[in-house]
Amino acid sequence: MFRLSLSTFRERWPLFIGAVLTVCLGVALVQSSLLILVSAASPDISADLPPEVADRLRDGYTGAITLLGMTLGLSAFLAIFIVSSTFAFTVAQRRRDLALLRLVGGARGQVRRLLLSEALVLGAIGTGIGVPLGLAAMRFQSWLLTDLGFLPPDFAPRWQSWILGVSAGVGVGVALAGVLAASRRAAKVRPLDAVRETGTATRVMTAPRWFFGILFAAGAIALMIVSRIVPGDGVIPITLFVGITGAIAMSAFSPLVVPFAGLLAGFLLRGTTIGLLAQANLRDGVRRSASTAAPLLVLVALLVGQAGTFGSLSEATRGEQERAIAGDLVVDSTGAAAQRIAGLPGVGTASTEIALTMPVLAEVGNGKPKTKEIRGSVLAVDPAAYQRTHPRPLAEGSFADLHGDTIAVGPKRSGDRGLAIGDTVRAKTARGKVPLRVVAAQAPTMNGGASFLVPREVVGADVLAAGKATTIVRAAPGADVGALAARIRAEGVGNPVGVAEAVAAKADGQRVTNSGIMAVLMGLAGLYAVVAVINAVVIAAAERRREFAVARMTGLSRAQVVRMAFVESWVVTAIGLALGCLAASGTLFAIGSATGRVTGAPSVVVPWALLGAVVAGAFAVVGISSLASGVAATRPRPVTLAASRE
Repeated sequence: MFRLSLSTFRERWPLFIGAVLTVCLGVALVQSSLLILVSAASPDISADLPPEVADRLRDGYTGAITLLGMTLGLSAFLAIFIVSSTFAFTVAQRRRDLALLRLVGGARGQVRRLLLSEALVLGAIGTGIGVPLGLAAMRFQSWLLTDLGFLPPDFAPRWQSWILGVSAGVGVGVALAGVLAASRRAAKVRPLDAVRETGTATRVMTAPRWFFGILFAAGAIALMIVSRIVPGDGVIPITLFVGITGAIAMSAFSPLVVPFAGLLAGFLLRGTTIGLLAQANLRDGVRRSASTAAPLLVLVALLVGQAGTFGSLSEATRGEQERAIAGDLVVDSTGAAAQRIAGLPGVGTASTEIALTMPVLAEVGNGKPKTKEIRGSVLAVDPAAYQRTHPRPLAEGSFADLHGDTIAVGPKRSGDRGLAIGDTVRAKTARGKVPLRVVAAQAPTMNGGASFLVPREVVGADVLAAGKATTIVRAAPGADVGALAARIRAEGVGNPVGVAEAVAAKADGQRVTNSGIMAVLMGLAGLYAVVAVINAVVIAAAERRREFAVARMTGLSRAQVVRMAFVESWVVTAIGLALGCLAASGTLFAIGSATGRVTGAPSVVVPWALLGAVVAGAFAVVGISSLASGVAATRPRPVTLAASRE
């Protein structure tokens, strides 16, 4: 069987080239992401660095690990999905060949071994190309993560010899996983049905397809419900899984949509020969149309869904911060300079927040608790002034108790184990490890916020004076805000800006970071989709040469045949885009539910500009591919192909 597989691969290599490229990309990205992830998981952070710099590096490494983990999962999903859809299509195109193999004595097990051997060859070739390509991908990913600020400029991922075994396992495993279902389905088809193209051989909506379609649709709905209760830092992974499960469900049900889309195309092009033929071909080529639409569907579901997620998060964070701050001006300065703001004429309230680098030790775990060091943003505040400029209600406790050796849990750590009201934690300060009693907890927010708040007396005066301070200023009744800002500026305290301006600047910075994350994740999806859709169009055209020849012998010109295939490809593109938008709407519903629960006001941003670009690009890529493959398929004289059997 292996020799027969090699022979088939040599003769029909155009059918496999797209799957080889997909496996190659999957191996390269998994290898690259895994090497960077392993290096980032054990960073070499110098003990001589200032604590705040070391904490910033640790946060960056943590963000990089999270992003790389998502990249690994997305790479594996896309590779398996596209290889499986490609193999399902190619196996369907070859069902007559496989039926003849059965008729001359081949058993079901031999058919399955033939297809699995082909997958093994495909995986080996994809791995061989993917390993060296992974080295280039590693350099590019490292540069991108450094440029986004996740990794330091001197970061260099380390080569691990065991990665070769992992890459080989990924390449061969993805190929075998992709062909497994198609090989089982091909072995079950009765030979005579395949030869005559009747019965189960032509059925597209099989029982397993119905089962998995319903299963993943139910999974997407369940995840949308879960998004209402998931913590803020789990929103992005949940929405990603909503998009993935929704895309799989829509892909499973796409054959149901193809005939209706054909009817619509026939109605719009009624009275034309091209329209009638396109409608008939769409009705008869349901599997072909669904296979071509699948990668477009996944692209739109992930790209539009995740762009909407990041846009909605940015908008929700901006609105939440504007509502959370009751002030007129924001002043950044040192702690020493901030002390002068409250005494200036025209100042009603001045709430200064001084950022500290102060690890907190908490006892976590059931039964036998263990000490956990929590690093994050700690703010030293005046509780009374802070409450006047941050009127959002607390989740638990009261700021009135925040004095002496006490601590309040910030929104980023709200609900964490070991940080309940009444618990005692230890903070590493200049006085040593100081025990602090938890007296209040803020409600979670979309942007995370501070981990802890402590009263100013917990920290020494010299630390407060040297710290980085942000002061929220409320003007006294009747005072002119513009004049007050000029007075603060003239005193040399800092450069005051309006609250809305400060929030917008922070939101813009977050938006830049989100765009970078989108580039890492969704650029991958776009590359996979382009390869897969071009491959599907080329395979379909190559296998329809006899059909095109017969159409030309019945009176159609070569140009009409090419236009007919072009119309069909655009209808299929519309199907993929529409179903992808439907799957993306589930993602937007999930993010709307999550933002509404946390902020009280659902935020949903539809990325219209990106959607328009994706639609235009999809029609352009599919259209050009269809025209090019149609011209190539109709190049031979019709009489030389009409009597042949593909």
